[in-house]
Amino acid sequence: MGDRGWHAVLVTPRLLHLNGPPGIRKSTLARRWAAEHPGTLCCDVDVLRTMIGGWEDDFAAAGGRIRSAALAFIGAYLADGQDVVLPQMLARVSELERFEAAATGVGAEFVTVMLHDQEDSAVARFHARGTVDADPWHDEVRRIVLAEGGDDVLRHYHRALSALLDQRPDTLQVRSVAGDPDGTYRAVLGAVGATP
Repeated sequence: MGDRGWHAVLVTPRLLHLNGPPGIRKSTLARRWAAEHPGTLCCDVDVLRTMIGGWEDDFAAAGGRIRSAALAFIGAYLADGQDVVLPQMLARVSELERFEAAATGVGAEFVTVMLHDQEDSAVARFHARGTVDADPWHDEVRRIVLAEGGDDVLRHYHRALSALLDQRPDTLQVRSVAGDPDGTYRAVLGAVGATP
């Protein structure tokens, strides 16, 4: 058959990682992103944890068990040519690089957006989180944070994420404004060059 003027447009699949402290609305934004970008997988590791029997008894251990499965799941979906959005706090470069490798290993693009707010506001938003939405793991996360030091550990997360920016200067930054999810979502779209 001759050339009929049809040309396939190859689009590189993308893993969009939404990073940030607990309560900054990563999951909410990821769900909206997936809803408005058909075919995109919203891979929320916290949701996957709840699929492990007994996750309520050891939430942290369930996270460790599911991490490798999540990486394989993400890699397989990207390899099929589809996008993934990942709402997950990753404060260590080594952990972030595992997800980056899952994307680049199958020829996909890896983009991280750091959602941030002032430290005091981020802490307050964590405590307010359960009053806005009702994800089943929020109570478990609150218990873990309390056991590890309460507000001190939240502040530690905030500072660790800020330090990560120095190690990963390619990270896109978006201020997550409390009470303005629409504005924050539009800012994420703008940061990654996507259209609404």
